[in-house]
Amino acid sequence: MSPIEVGTKAPDFTAKDNKNQNISLSAYKGKKVLLSWHPLAWTPVCTDQMRALETNWGNFQNLNTIPLGFSVDSQPCKKVWATALQINNVSLPADFLPHGKIARDYGIFNETKGVSERANIIIDEDGNVQWVKVYPSGQLPDINEVLQVLSSN
Repeated sequence: MSPIEVGTKAPDFTAKDNKNQNISLSAYKGKKVLLSWHPLAWTPVCTDQMRALETNWGNFQNLNTIPLGFSVDSQPCKKVWATALQINNVSLPADFLPHGKIARDYGIFNETKGVSERANIIIDEDGNVQWVKVYPSGQLPDINEVLQVLSSN
């Protein structure tokens, strides 16, 4: 499976987030959306990745961007994890049922491990894939690189 290609129309989705709200890509038309994928909650690199999103909330707002912290974990798991990490602003959607469907739609589901790859996917204001980067599982994505991409487009 290959990651979704830049320029492709981003597949719409609806998923419950850590606050038990339905999050849909189509609701953010006119804004950029960062799909920041992490394999599993409660692991060190994933924790740092989600904390970086929360820490940079103001920067995302200034860049007309909605950051979403996706994984295949369940909604109750994401809720407790967000509380433990003090994630108050960033939405953490659960790609749980059907398991990994959204990750599959974006070409980043790891069938062998049953989780998503670690990846950042930026969707532009018109719903098109603008940027895709897949990282080694143990590598923390560089939040400054993501902010740079968002500010240059």
